[in-house]
Amino acid sequence: MLADTTDTKLAVVAAGFQFLESALALELGIPVIKKTNKGYDFLLRFTPEGLGLEPVDGRSGAVRVDFSAGKARHRRVFGGGKGQQVAKAVGVQGSVRPSMLDLTAGLGGDAFVLASLGCQVSMAERQPVVRALLADGLSRGALDIDVGGIVAAMCLKEGDALSVMAAWQGAAPQVIYLDPMFPHSGKSAQVKKEMALFRQLVGFDEDADDLLAPALALASHRVVVKRPRIAPDLAQRKPTYRLEGKSNRFDIYVNRSFGSN
Repeated sequence: MLADTTDTKLAVVAAGFQFLESALALELGIPVIKKTNKGYDFLLRFTPEGLGLEPVDGRSGAVRVDFSAGKARHRRVFGGGKGQQVAKAVGVQGSVRPSMLDLTAGLGGDAFVLASLGCQVSMAERQPVVRALLADGLSRGALDIDVGGIVAAMCLKEGDALSVMAAWQGAAPQVIYLDPMFPHSGKSAQVKKEMALFRQLVGFDEDADDLLAPALALASHRVVVKRPRIAPDLAQRKPTYRLEGKSNRFDIYVNRSFGSN
C-alpha cells in the first residue's frame, strides 16, 4: 500500500501493555484512551495475540498479522507452493529463488508466501498503521517455532517506496513487486474485512504510476505488478507479458531473464 493515513481518527486503547501502547501512540501521533470512545473511527489494541486494528462501530473484528495461523498458515500448507500465480510471476522455478523488494507490503501476505518458498524479501510500507501491524506480526512470527525461519527471510525497511529505492545500496533486488490499492466495483464479490478497513483508513494509491519507472531502473531482472483483472496498465505501460486469473492478474515487466548472465 502506498497511501498515507486519511482524516480518520485513531487511538490506542490502554489494555495493560503500557510500554508498547505509549511507544505506538508516540510513533503514530495519536492518543492513548482508557476505553472505547465513539469519537474515533478505529482503535489499536494490544492483546496476547498481538496488535489489532478494530473499527469502533463493531462491524468487524480486529485485523492483525499472524503468520503462524489463519490465512497465512493455509497458504503456506495448502496454497500450491511453486505452482501459485504469484510464484510464477516473480520467477520462482527450478533452483531460482529471486531476491525481492515488495514496495507495497500491506500486511505481508504475498511477501510471506514468497519467503516460504525460499526468497529473501525486503519490504516497504508507508501507511503508518499498516506498517505497525506488519512490524508487530514480524516480531511475533520471528519467535514462532513453525514460521520463525521464514520470517527471518523478511525485512521491513524504513521509509516509503520511493525513499527505499532512492537509498538502496548493494546488489539490486532481482524482482520488485507492486500491489497498489485500486478502486473496485461495488458489484464485486464481498470485500474481505481487512480490505474494507483499509479502504476507509488508507484510501487508494492514486500515485502508484510514479513507482513503475524507478522500479524498472532498480530491479535487475523484472518488476511484477498485481492488478485487478480489468484495471488499466500501470503508468499506461504495457507489460512484457501477463498471467491472468479470475479476478486478478500479474503484469510482468522483464529487464533480463534469470537464465542470462
